[in-house]
Amino acid sequence: MNLVRTAMLIALMTALFMGVGYMIGGTGGMMIALVIAAAMNLFSYWNSDKMVLRMHHAVEVDERTAPEFHRIVADLAQNAGLPMPKVYVIHNQQPNAFATGRNPENAAVAASVGLLETLSDEEVAAVMAHELAHVQHRDTLIMTITATLAGAISMLGNFALFFGGNRDNNNNPFGFIGILVAMIVAPFAAMLVQMTISRTREYAADRRGAEICGNPLWLASALRKIALGAGRVVNEDAERNPATAHMFIINPLNGQRMDNLFSTHPATENRIAALEAMAGEFAQARAPRPARPAATSVPQTGPWGRGDAPRKGPWS
Repeated sequence: MNLVRTAMLIALMTALFMGVGYMIGGTGGMMIALVIAAAMNLFSYWNSDKMVLRMHHAVEVDERTAPEFHRIVADLAQNAGLPMPKVYVIHNQQPNAFATGRNPENAAVAASVGLLETLSDEEVAAVMAHELAHVQHRDTLIMTITATLAGAISMLGNFALFFGGNRDNNNNPFGFIGILVAMIVAPFAAMLVQMTISRTREYAADRRGAEICGNPLWLASALRKIALGAGRVVNEDAERNPATAHMFIINPLNGQRMDNLFSTHPATENRIAALEAMAGEFAQARAPRPARPAATSVPQTGPWGRGDAPRKGPWS
């Protein structure tokens, strides 16, 4: 099902890209946009993870250069039944993290220096478990490809004024309105697609991440600290590449004043509330069941045997 959704979202982003091309240059512009979109989809499938990591100046680490962090990720990957991903550190003081890669066999997880310095080991484990949940759910492919296409659509919209402004012939059948749509509506539509992807998948990754690390409250605590730090520290790489914002565990952009309707992430307090409710479910599931009454002279019947025979079932 995730594969079908991924294909549909890529098709939607491609159609949006073609629509911008048509607004700028008519049928010819649409065909050029189709060729560019097809090339970008193919290129993004193989290289979008490397592009995103390069955008944020992530440096790969191993058990020698970052032993504790690498060990945490290795233990979590084993708990989740996943191949060991590549591990990266982002040299940025804003506490944040993301995952990327086209599939679990070619995945990478990255955490900022600010996150590793601010959070406890348990909270770091919870954050990386969240990122591994994205890998396990195969969210990372669509998230990275969408980031690439959304950025391209935004750039194409910006170029519309320069490449379409002086065209009064049939190459630009919509005239100024078409240029306006290309400049404003298309990037806005791309942002809506990003929000749909991120919002619907963050809750699922929170829940699975809590299962992988074993404690939902670790992730709830981490989200509080990350949200606080993200509001105080500017992530310049993210501000320069806003199309990648939906990939992070918390929105890294703090230069925008946008309400919850336009956020690429669910409200942090709602995510924390869901995790706290999940912790209650965990506690209830782990609570010892009340002991059954001792056997009497009346023979016991049912699936747990009869008489004084050892009991088998949920009370053993």
